[in-house]
Amino acid sequence: MENIDYFAELYVAGLFAVAGWNIYFPHRDKGFDFIISKDIYLVGQIIRPVQVKGKYPTEGKTNKAVYGYVGQLTARHPDMVLAIPFFPYENPQKPSCVAFLPNYKIKPHAKGVHCEPARFCEGMPIPRKEFLRFFNEEGLSKLDSLKWSQKP
Repeated sequence: MENIDYFAELYVAGLFAVAGWNIYFPHRDKGFDFIISKDIYLVGQIIRPVQVKGKYPTEGKTNKAVYGYVGQLTARHPDMVLAIPFFPYENPQKPSCVAFLPNYKIKPHAKGVHCEPARFCEGMPIPRKEFLRFFNEEGLSKLDSLKWSQKP
């Protein structure tokens, strides 16, 4: 599973690069998977730490009303991005969607934390209606705002 997790990190880093972000990988994988920065006109430089948690359904996974990451995070930061690429069971080489979530959407859980912005239906992850703004290109574009990490 370690190699596939690394693939998810690089896939998400590629999405950030295409969107104009600079990506900085740490010497040691302790804490954040990477750091992103971007100069925004009339705003200045934005710097955000990123954790990536890929979701890979296994054969026989049943439908779920909520689906996402449940577990421990190695680090937290007020301006962090929790990126969750959701891979479909049928095609694990490309995520069907990617969520880019601010720290305030990460909630306490008995196993550490949870952030479940999708549902799982008939073998496919599907963004939940109330989290749509955090997914794919729309979600990625919102990171350009200084207010992105602030609770509305």
